[in-house]
Amino acid sequence: MKMTKKGEICRLRHCKAQHKKDMKFELLHTDPKSNARAGKITTDHGVIETPIFMPVGTQGSVKAVHQRELKEDVQAQIILGNTYHLYLRPGLDVLEKAGGLHKFNGWDRPILTDSGGFQVFSLADNRKLTEEGCTFRSHIDGSKHLFTPENVVDIERTIGADIIMALDECTPGTADFQYAKRSLDRTNRWLDRGLKHFAETDPKYGYSQAYFPIVQGCTYPELRRQSAEFVASKDCEGNAIGGLAVGEPTDVMYEMIEVVNEILPKDKPRYLMGVGTPINLLEAIERGVDMFDCVMPTRNGRNGMLFTSQGIMNMKNAKWKDDFSPVDPNGTAWADHFYTKAYLRHLFIADELLAMQIASIHNLAFYLWLVKEARKHIIDGDFSTWKPRMVAQISQRL
Repeated sequence: MKMTKKGEICRLRHCKAQHKKDMKFELLHTDPKSNARAGKITTDHGVIETPIFMPVGTQGSVKAVHQRELKEDVQAQIILGNTYHLYLRPGLDVLEKAGGLHKFNGWDRPILTDSGGFQVFSLADNRKLTEEGCTFRSHIDGSKHLFTPENVVDIERTIGADIIMALDECTPGTADFQYAKRSLDRTNRWLDRGLKHFAETDPKYGYSQAYFPIVQGCTYPELRRQSAEFVASKDCEGNAIGGLAVGEPTDVMYEMIEVVNEILPKDKPRYLMGVGTPINLLEAIERGVDMFDCVMPTRNGRNGMLFTSQGIMNMKNAKWKDDFSPVDPNGTAWADHFYTKAYLRHLFIADELLAMQIASIHNLAFYLWLVKEARKHIIDGDFSTWKPRMVAQISQRL
């Protein structure tokens, strides 16, 4: 039977409503002197207490960290997977046969996947943008592929994350206004197509998936407002802020967050993509952001940079050679109870793989400790006095 246009619209709305009721967000507390929030996201794979930092598991694995360590030592509540990388390797056939990424990598808590847009657009010389989508060549073997708003939904359905992202174009922080405007208009058109396809399809593995649009607009307040209004009008389960920490000054990033969060609905989680340093997290939390991800804690950790409650340490420095005190005297991470600065420095100098593992676990655990502390102070009502003290403390070079 052929469905009328009106009937099709009703069906899509009904389908959207069916998906919308699955992921829940509760706003529990707001700091009385700022926009900092404490909330709770409920998914079919578990609860996420916000504000939250999400370790990045680009290829189905958080580098140098075992899933048991993510749970017990880092205390991660949700991790990320990368659509671009997982699509290329191990590939959708393998993931579907496994029953999705949760079954494939053994992680039974929530997962978020980005759309792969950032990775595709960063290829620059190996991709071509059209209204249809983005054609690109694999960084692995040079093979040609196409991402569209529709097939990215299908790919993320197959990967099986609890939260999936819309395909967008991530413009560089230095883009001129006209380019940023054309890019945003196309991203908006892609969002409409992606939402329609999301409503027309179903999850594959018996649990619900939420679809987050992404606010773009580069560093132009006018474009950011337009984008935030367009995204907010879609009434999705949550919303993301993209295209920041891509070359623009830090104070401009904070300004864009403020502009966007004046518009994005307060009863939906707000996810700031790919940001950032511990100080970035606290500043963004103060401005009303709930969710974060970044490769910095693991990438910097593998190179010997540790973030602690006392400040930042380069573990390869000679000053730690015979320092037998804990890495962080406040015990913000599991490693602090077992390993001294001297031992960790020795491992780095000796090029031992354990150094990268310990440092990655430490940094991730510190990030999770930091957002948990922020949450505690939001609930207690003294975030605005705690935050500047913590920023001054953790920004020191030790």
